Amino acid sequence: MKRIPARFTVNGTAASVLVEARTTLADCLRHDLKLTGTHVGCEHGVCGACTVILNGAAVRSCLILTVQADGANITTVEGLPRAAGEALGPLQAAFRKHHAVQCGFCTPGILTTAHLLLTEEPDADSERIREALSGNLCRCTGYVSIVDAVLEARAAYQRDAAAE
Repeated sequence: MKRIPARFTVNGTAASVLVEARTTLADCLRHDLKLTGTHVGCEHGVCGACTVILNGAAVRSCLILTVQADGANITTVEGLPRAAGEALGPLQAAFRKHHAVQCGFCTPGILTTAHLLLTEEPDADSERIREALSGNLCRCTGYVSIVDAVLEARAAYQRDAAAE
């Protein structure tokens, strides 16, 4: 089958791939670029496990073809910000502290969605956080600990916004 070139930036690094026209961005990230933090769940765009940030918008990477992302800037869960020398960023650390991860399958999509929300709206309250995360399904946690973790991480995003 014919392969098509696609070039984009993933987590700040230029990437170039040759893919079949039907290859989803989720499959490209996982299989071609070995960024396995992006999970594939329903493959219908419903569960949110495959959520990445594409040109500043949260998208379901199972619904985007790799060739559609040509020239794009992509952030996956592996590319979320961390403080210098830290293994975890503020969201990941808060998730660990609040036990907001159980099976962990939904976590990458929730983290990328929450990161985008707090980047755009560092003062988001619990109602807004719930609304923003409503498209990410979690079968284990009941969401309370997830919202608590995002609320805690919000302080770091507020400091970053104030510093700009």
